[in-house]
Amino acid sequence: MKIAHINMFYYPTIGGVEQVMKELAERQVKAGHEVHVFCCDSDKNSRIDRKEETVNGVYVHRLPYWFRLSLSTFVWPSLLWRFKGKFDIIHSHVSGHDYVLFAGHLAKKTGARHIHTTHCPWTDASFRPLVLRPFMFLNNLFVNKMIFKRVDKIVAITPWELSTLKNFVEDEEKITVIPNGADEILYKKAIKNNFRKKYKIKEKKIVLFFGRLNPTKGPEKLALAALEISKKRKDIAFLWVGPDEGKLEEVKQLIKGHKNMKYIPPIRDKKKIAEMYQAADVYVLPSYREGLPLTLFEAFASKLPVVASPVNGVPYEMKEGENGFFADYGDIEKLKENILKLVDNKNLARQIGKTNYEKAQNYRWDNIAKRYENEYKKLLGKK
Repeated sequence: MKIAHINMFYYPTIGGVEQVMKELAERQVKAGHEVHVFCCDSDKNSRIDRKEETVNGVYVHRLPYWFRLSLSTFVWPSLLWRFKGKFDIIHSHVSGHDYVLFAGHLAKKTGARHIHTTHCPWTDASFRPLVLRPFMFLNNLFVNKMIFKRVDKIVAITPWELSTLKNFVEDEEKITVIPNGADEILYKKAIKNNFRKKYKIKEKKIVLFFGRLNPTKGPEKLALAALEISKKRKDIAFLWVGPDEGKLEEVKQLIKGHKNMKYIPPIRDKKKIAEMYQAADVYVLPSYREGLPLTLFEAFASKLPVVASPVNGVPYEMKEGENGFFADYGDIEKLKENILKLVDNKNLARQIGKTNYEKAQNYRWDNIAKRYENEYKKLLGKK
C-alpha cells in the first residue's frame, strides 16, 4: 500500500498525536508499505528549515504555513497544491482542523480512501484561546458534519467520544474505536537503570509527571500537592519531565528551593524513557482534560500505579482501586491523599502495578498497528 498521513505536526515535535503517527508510520514501513507524512513546517516554536526528508524510512513533507492562530493551530492551505502522489490510503489526524477537510477533497480527487483518527479533541472552550472559539462554534455547527460525510472511516481513540461523534455522523457504522498503545521497550525491565544516579535523586520514592507542561495537563496541580506533602515528608522526590507549553515557569516558581522537586527537560530516547518510568513509584496525570493519553498505557506497561483525573477517555481504561486512584482536577487534598496511599502501601502499589502490566498487554503498538492495517484493507476492499 501507499499511505499518506496528514497532521499539523510530525517528529521532532513532541506530542501524543505526533508519537502515534510515528509509531504507526514506522511500523507500516517495516511491513513493506510506502509511507509519507504531510504536515506544516513548524515545531510549534519555529519554522523547520528542512522541508523534505526521510525519517526512519518515512518520507516527510513539511509544507509552508501562512499564519498561526494558537500554539498548536497553524493554517497551511498549501497542502492543496503541494500534495503530490497517488495514494491508496490518506489518513488524517485530529478533528476540527481545515486540513482534514482538505484531506477529504484530496482523497476524492486522487481516488484514495480517507480514514480519520479523531484523537479526542472534544472539550469546552475554557482552555482555548479566544481567537479559536469562533472556529470551534462553526465546526460544531456544520463543518464537522461536512468533513465526516466525506470520510470513509472514522477512528475514535476512546468510547467516550462516541456520543459526541454521533452528533456529526449520519452513518454510525463508519465509526470504530482503536486506542493508543505503548512501545515494546517499556514492557522489558531495564538491565542497568542509571536514572536515579544521572539525576542525583536520593529520596526513597519518586512521583512522576511526564508530558507537556501545558495548562490542560495540570502540572502545577501536582506541584501544589507536592508542597503540601513535603511539609512533613522529605523522602519523596517529585519530578516533572517534558517540554514547556506555558506552565514551566509557574511550576519552577512553586518548587523553587525544594531539593526533592526537580524539572527535567524532555527525554526522547525510548530506552531512557523506559528507565525513567521504571525508576518511579507513582505516575500522576492531574489533567483538566485528556483524550486517551499515551502515558497512561506507558505507565501501565511499566508496572506503575496511577493517580489521575477521571476525565474524558481515562475512566474507560482505568478503574478506581484496580489501576490506581482518581482525584478530580484541582482537588489538591485528594491528589495528596492518593499519592501517599500508594507511596506508603508497598503491597497495594505492587499489586496495582502487576494488574496494570497485565492490562497493558492489550495495548502493544504492534497490535494497534495491525488493527489500523485491517481497517485500511477493508476500505480498499470496498473500492
